[in-house]
Amino acid sequence: MHRPSKNSSAKTEPTGKPDRLDARMLEALVGYNARRAWLIVSGVFAERMAPYGLKQIDFSVLSLLAHNPGATSRQLCNTLDILPPNLVSLVATLDSRGLIERRPHPHDGRAVGLHLTEAGEKLIREAEQTVTQLEADASARLTARERETLIRLLQKIYL
Repeated sequence: MHRPSKNSSAKTEPTGKPDRLDARMLEALVGYNARRAWLIVSGVFAERMAPYGLKQIDFSVLSLLAHNPGATSRQLCNTLDILPPNLVSLVATLDSRGLIERRPHPHDGRAVGLHLTEAGEKLIREAEQTVTQLEADASARLTARERETLIRLLQKIYL
């Protein structure tokens, strides 16, 4: 079966626009639409977070710690739905960057609370401002009410 290369010209309609495939089935699926939107937002996220050296999971952990000082690894895993072994290496990386520190938990002698360092606090404040702006840019075609509704509806799926 011959497939045209990416560089070959696509078949076009008389209007000069590339053929549009019938995607009605896919476009009726929540997962498909969520994934397409995620691809757009995550691409912009990666671009704008590059100067901070943060991936989405790094940002999420730092943001949670900024708003929940002393959270435990277990709490982070439960909130972000990630496996403990994956968090261990992430915490080690953030610690080696001087963004977080471990302290004994005040109520559970077996647990360790995670806290942002001064550098971590500064970084996440700036990163959260950047993310707030990129979210506004990415959802610019939505009204404020539509954006709130979209968030609420998506949360009904996973919360």
